[in-house]
Amino acid sequence: MAVTQPTLTALDVMRDAPVIPVIVLHDVRHAVPMARALVAGGIRMLEVTLRTPQALECMRAIAAEVPDAVVGAGTVRTSADAVAAARAGARFAVSPGFTPAVGRACRDAGLPLLPGVATGSEIMTAQEEGLSALKFFPAVQAGGTAMLKAWQGPFGDVAFCPTGGIQPGNAAEFLALKNVACVGGSWLVPADALEQGDWSRITRLAREASALQRV
Repeated sequence: MAVTQPTLTALDVMRDAPVIPVIVLHDVRHAVPMARALVAGGIRMLEVTLRTPQALECMRAIAAEVPDAVVGAGTVRTSADAVAAARAGARFAVSPGFTPAVGRACRDAGLPLLPGVATGSEIMTAQEEGLSALKFFPAVQAGGTAMLKAWQGPFGDVAFCPTGGIQPGNAAEFLALKNVACVGGSWLVPADALEQGDWSRITRLAREASALQRV
């Protein structure tokens, strides 16, 4: 009998831990041990980006073999991406931008979506589609904490996940803002740690990220 997964919202994904790792995988053999290493460090929401031919297979492996992980699809740009990700076992989606078509495809596929926004108009477009948990991307390049502070007034009902240029040195500055629920970052899964199979390093980075304070 298939196990019914609990229903997630985008806000659930954002509030689970202070950091959502942005993961690029080139080798399916790395997927399961990497996911286990992140979970061991307290990070369960795993954004596997659709930037490599192996991404969907990696999602399938994590979904099948690491039950404590919640695998999501990143770099979702089309309706076809959303459908393929859901079929591969993804339970949430993250996009670099937003279109109503992608929003509808994710909704139809049962994937809570964190859409990327960088302007007030894009926030309003996402809100018209019922989305108020949004990814601010590329965060540092698009105005950083100053932009997020400016948005607190007109968009006080929106929760953001800043992604793009976030590192251990500036993550705390973003997490200190009341409209930031979490941040996204690639530093938790360094390419050299993957290549070397240094899972203990990934667990250590995840544990440090899990300990970051937020409002």
